[in-house]
Amino acid sequence: MKKYELVEDDFIVFEDVKLYRVKAIRDFFSVNVDDLGGYIEKEDNLSHDDDAWVSGNARVSGNARVKGNARVSGDAWVSGDAMISGDAWVCGDAQVGGDAWVYGNALISGNAMISDNTWVSNARVFGNTLVYD
Repeated sequence: MKKYELVEDDFIVFEDVKLYRVKAIRDFFSVNVDDLGGYIEKEDNLSHDDDAWVSGNARVSGNARVKGNARVSGDAWVSGDAMISGDAWVCGDAQVGGDAWVYGNALISGNAMISDNTWVSNARVFGNTLVYD
């Protein structure tokens, strides 16, 4: 059962890609019906299963996926083939891209950047940290 819909007339163009705001169509976790979320390029970016959510001005694009109970919030950007899963949280101005995988209870925040083939699990990465390869 779907938990959100794309709001066709509420979108931004970021890095030459059209991203649509998400709107909850059922209650789950701390999200209520009609709550507006962040921006995704397509439904493949945000799972309809479990409690995964994109909020604030956060953006998810490309083949990136947010699933499980993961959260992407603030002004965070997830792109490329990145995967955010488990109870992971990407927030602030953090960026996750490439083939990076953030999972478990990981927290990526501040201006941190995770990229390439990096896997981050059960760790806190924050500030101006760059983790790659």
